[in-house]
Amino acid sequence: MNTTTKIEAAPKVGMVSLGCPKALVDSERILTKLRADGYDMSPDYAGADVVLVNTCGFLDSAKEESLEAIGEAIAENGRVIVTGCMGNEAEVIRSRFPEVLAVTGAHQYEDVVGAVHDAAPPARGEFVDLVPNLDAMGGLKLTPRHYSYLKISEGCNHSCSFCIIPSLRGKLASRRIDAVLREAEKLLAAGTKELLVISQDTSAYGVDTRHEERDWKGSPVRAHMTDLARELGQLRTAEGNAPWTRLHYVYPYPHVDAVIPLMAEGLLTPYLDIPFQHAAPSVLKRMKRPANEAKVLERLKGWRDICPDITVRSSFVVGFPGETEEDFQYLLDWLEEAQLDRVGAFRFEPVEGAQANALDNPVPEEVKEERYARIMDKTAAISAAKLQAKVGRTLPVIIDEVGDADEDGDIGATARSQADAPEIDGNVFLRNVPDSLQAGDICEAEIEEADAHDLFGKLINISCD
Repeated sequence: MNTTTKIEAAPKVGMVSLGCPKALVDSERILTKLRADGYDMSPDYAGADVVLVNTCGFLDSAKEESLEAIGEAIAENGRVIVTGCMGNEAEVIRSRFPEVLAVTGAHQYEDVVGAVHDAAPPARGEFVDLVPNLDAMGGLKLTPRHYSYLKISEGCNHSCSFCIIPSLRGKLASRRIDAVLREAEKLLAAGTKELLVISQDTSAYGVDTRHEERDWKGSPVRAHMTDLARELGQLRTAEGNAPWTRLHYVYPYPHVDAVIPLMAEGLLTPYLDIPFQHAAPSVLKRMKRPANEAKVLERLKGWRDICPDITVRSSFVVGFPGETEEDFQYLLDWLEEAQLDRVGAFRFEPVEGAQANALDNPVPEEVKEERYARIMDKTAAISAAKLQAKVGRTLPVIIDEVGDADEDGDIGATARSQADAPEIDGNVFLRNVPDSLQAGDICEAEIEEADAHDLFGKLINISCD
């Protein structure tokens, strides 16, 4: 007699991930655990048994975006679990959306997975445990296959007056360096060609563990940014090439100088993301940030002497309480001298719970807007000049997307140079690429044109890594 075993259908989980790359990594870890527990992923609301909304709570505008996303998920699906930074304000979420099934805080992986189990119990059957070892494969990813975020720590020990990150994510908690390197190795083996190192404060990595040593491939390695950078530079992709490795959220502590030679040697991508926030000493003091802008200018010059191709990106806040016209002009003059390659700017926005809310002399909204426009004009002019200087050069680029052929049969592609982090900086737009080109290929491109933010060019070799 023939018998058949009915396999219970796996429940499906939908995910809406908001906020910074650190939150995206949290989403990837949650989905990896759920997939290992036998859940399937749903690309839309309609097919999901439950929807997770990973929220951002850094700014009031981000909170409102998170609340709108929760509302949309409830309207479209009805069964919603909320997690992430705004999870610390459960009462706000529940007062607006009492039907939410559960609310958990940032990086509370066990709690959110437990809430999913309660809302949509995992399938049970004799084949349930026959799922792939996702951890060994690098886990589920929400980014394209060729680049990955590598989170090295949680939390932050700073007490900046405009920021509530420590109250959302706690004090600095560094991961073991052998665990970080093992994850990086798995990501590269699974197809990653570009590692983006992230945290709240990458320069402080290991401070909380007194830079403890761990064994890595038979040698002791400290939990320290410079040791980590050096070891990441020794790893290789599945094709045997050195990956592009970018350092993000790097505070300009003195030991940052030690990673610049690694960039000159080709062990690290010559790129630093440093959150300067401002340059005027009086504003930095009110922000409770180090006021060493003159020293930074000297160090920038020294970095460029060692590694001429280094790209430095940063972000700045305009309209901080007490910022005078003289303070703002100081910032513009500092930017002219610093010649940063990539700059983002933000209008100051009060955040509930931030110390800056109590500061006097708030800047009127119309003044914020005027200063925002001026800083964007200034930085766009600097960027345009820097990019124009690259016209005629040959640069390595990584392919992000290959387009369809147009009416003449020509195919274009969107790429990035080593000066461009994904979804943050500019692009390199390529013309007449071969149809064999694929996302993740690293090629040489000749730069033919430039504007204020992007480069345009053509491939000069057909074979790519």
